[in-house]
Amino acid sequence: MRLALIGAGRIGQVHAQAIDRHPGVTLAAVADYHAPSAEELAAQYGTKALSVDAIFKNGDIDAVLIASSTSTHADYLEQAAHTGKAILCEKPIALDLARTRDALQVLESHPVTCALGFNRRHDPQFAALKQAVASGRIGELETLTIISRDPAPPPAEYVGASGGLFRDMMIHDFDMARWLLDEPITHVQATGSCLIDQAIGKAGDVDTAMVILTTASGRLCHINNSRRACYGYDQRIEAFGSAGMLQAQNESETRLRFTGEPGQVEEKPLWFFLERYAEAYSREIGDFVDAWREKRAPLAGAEDGLEALRLAEAAEQSLKEGRRIALDSTH
Repeated sequence: MRLALIGAGRIGQVHAQAIDRHPGVTLAAVADYHAPSAEELAAQYGTKALSVDAIFKNGDIDAVLIASSTSTHADYLEQAAHTGKAILCEKPIALDLARTRDALQVLESHPVTCALGFNRRHDPQFAALKQAVASGRIGELETLTIISRDPAPPPAEYVGASGGLFRDMMIHDFDMARWLLDEPITHVQATGSCLIDQAIGKAGDVDTAMVILTTASGRLCHINNSRRACYGYDQRIEAFGSAGMLQAQNESETRLRFTGEPGQVEEKPLWFFLERYAEAYSREIGDFVDAWREKRAPLAGAEDGLEALRLAEAAEQSLKEGRRIALDSTH
């Protein structure tokens, strides 16, 4: 696969590294609205910097990885579909459902391989948990608890462009909940506060939130988000069932635990998503390439992006209105 990268920022750099490690992919070009950034990243991996238009016009490029600013995702996704290029797009496709649905309609009329960047599905621990739940190891799944806490809050000016905590941060957890619960979610109830940075509150967002999801059969999922964890990137999942419990734990540098007379000491979790999910990003590229070659659906696709956004919008509505929101099954 000859793959072009659109976006040379922090997440683009993570993807460039994952692309470089995959033996079946060539990084064909890099584009960014800030040309020097594209040139620098392209030089690092021995490729060329091109404009976005040049990438879409280039018939030798098989696919694009969209890692640019969120406001550009839907437009670039549509351009890629129109030109027959396979797509791996960072989440979300757009910040509102209407624009997301428009993009999905373009994909329906111009079918190409399209994967969405829900990288946590590719994490080895979370994937093993999914497989164990699906195989019935804990009997019938009854409750799911997802904890996701960033090490430090983003700048307040980031909040407006990001779409807020539910669309930017918790959307990963909504996708994980859908993937693990594996049945329709019928109700969403959210609560939130601004406990960490009052500037985030003034920007119209919360920095601490909890959401309860209820499925058609009555299964419950509790999602707990915080923009600050002084000890590092806190990423844990607990699946509780009729015959047992499964827990995915935090990753640390070596996962060593010391036991001695003073007690037990473990390393702090890895600091942020770049370190915690490095392997997941590599596996994500691998699944994307395999899906393209095998003409199959990727592990996470555009429809998953739409459904996660539906949950994010319902959570935001629940927070604002102070009530439980019933989801429209027809969407």
